[in-house]
Amino acid sequence: MKCGKVKPRKGRVALYPPHVKLADEAVCVGTAQAKDSYLRMDRIVDAIQKTGSQAVHPGYGFLSENAEFVQRLEDLNVSFIGPSASAITGMGDKLESKRLAMAAGVNTIPGNFHWVFLVLGDKHGNAIYLNERECSIQRRNQKVIEEAPSVFLDPATRKAMGEQAVALAKQIGYSSAGTVEFLVDSNKNFYFLEMNTRLQVEHPITECITGVDLVQQMIRVAKGHPLKISQSDIPIRGWAIESRVYAEDPFKNFGLPSIGRLSKYQEPLHLDKVRCDSGIQEGSEISIYYDPMICKLVCYGDNREEAIERSIKALDAYVIRGVTHNIPLLRDILNEERFITGDISTNYLPEVYPDGFKGKQLSAQERDELIAMLASVSVKNSLRSANILNESRGKINSRMPSCWNLVVKVAGMETPCSVTVLDGSFKVSIDGRKIMVNSNFDLASPLIEAQIDGNEETVQLIKLGSAGEIRIRYKGTAFQTLVLPAKANHFLSLMPEKPKVDMSKQVLSPMPGLVKSVACVPGDMVSEGQELCVIEAMKMQNSLAAAATGKVKAVHVKVGDTVEEEQVLVELE
Repeated sequence: MKCGKVKPRKGRVALYPPHVKLADEAVCVGTAQAKDSYLRMDRIVDAIQKTGSQAVHPGYGFLSENAEFVQRLEDLNVSFIGPSASAITGMGDKLESKRLAMAAGVNTIPGNFHWVFLVLGDKHGNAIYLNERECSIQRRNQKVIEEAPSVFLDPATRKAMGEQAVALAKQIGYSSAGTVEFLVDSNKNFYFLEMNTRLQVEHPITECITGVDLVQQMIRVAKGHPLKISQSDIPIRGWAIESRVYAEDPFKNFGLPSIGRLSKYQEPLHLDKVRCDSGIQEGSEISIYYDPMICKLVCYGDNREEAIERSIKALDAYVIRGVTHNIPLLRDILNEERFITGDISTNYLPEVYPDGFKGKQLSAQERDELIAMLASVSVKNSLRSANILNESRGKINSRMPSCWNLVVKVAGMETPCSVTVLDGSFKVSIDGRKIMVNSNFDLASPLIEAQIDGNEETVQLIKLGSAGEIRIRYKGTAFQTLVLPAKANHFLSLMPEKPKVDMSKQVLSPMPGLVKSVACVPGDMVSEGQELCVIEAMKMQNSLAAAATGKVKAVHVKVGDTVEEEQVLVELE
């Protein structure tokens, strides 16, 4: 575990991460960069010896599949809560793993669908499989949504795949939890891809449908205990879906990293059958050094439809402020027709969103309901503002209209509407349609549980500006809107438009990160499309090119600099 004294920003109190708070004893193993901390075997070993640790659980990454590290622990007589060094070596080499797989009778020809079977073995030759996980929806070879079981598998194929996964585990004497990955074609022919000799990120969905605590089993096996569970003890109970909530912008190539401090953070744990595996809290800092995952949001139910519905409700009620996040994309996928029917593959994202993700595309009815909500928020805010004036309620009520004529601008359209204040509700008229919105919601709460024409909707009021600006999260996507009285909107239409700035002469950073290289200096002539610099953040590199041909006027960064999103890096004349 890496920790240490956190230097607070000026005016801030030091905030220790949850894993440090929960630890009985914590040892600092280095600085924020993994190469100077989590990947330093000597420092990990030093911490083990200082604390007298008897065992080490490696987590998901870093040294979790490093055979040299496992061997060093074995030499120190310290238990590694994972497989042996020989098992890691055998599965770590792609050619050797294929040879071992063929020796175990495992199919080894590629297909089109990234399924994984979790296996659990002990040091006494026992091994079982804990069914499959569907992990096809990915971006840049990183999983986005996983579910267990798979909608595509039938019991016979599941049994055949599981038995081959167990055969491979026994072939290498595997003793811990691990996952065997298969590619599957449209005819349900399956082929070995690789074995991950560690616990995987999405293991909670396996725990949900089997009732097996995998980490507990790993600890028992590492201690030398035989498995107490057999294959007949492994059920499939209901359905579980894991949505990986990341600090990244899904509108940029399905997710460029975002960093910052979580100014507001509220997990949807008030909902039934919802599990959040996270390591952050309100006030935590999302840095450029590690994977941008905020939380593994796991929702489960008696069937797939219930798990999907619960996932959508949980995403709507998940409050994250201070960083950009991918909840809009996650929620959109869960509502998308192909996903609902189970028609998914590793090509799902580029096929469903060929032009990239554009946010929630509102139907006419959804747009009207959003307008009704925005108009109701605006009127309620006006009524609230009036009620804090230093006047008697009778005078205030006599001045406040019972009907408000407004113009709502949302999703590139401008719509007039009228709002009538009733007892306990607002009646909003839009193009002859009457929409009722309950009026007992709290504008001070980050979540608004609204009744819109009898339908329950959870929306998030992100910003309520003084000049009619309202930023609201509706069905996962944040909409920047403007709500004005009809007369004020008329006056606004008479104002001159601000001229647009020519951005073709500037190269901006699309994300926060580190400058890895700079390929130009002032005075250079560059061509359109020519690489000028490279930015790296969270294991991702972005090559930034000139948008036009011209001469370099200024270079504002150098290699090693930390930059913010939309910071100007290079200017052309």
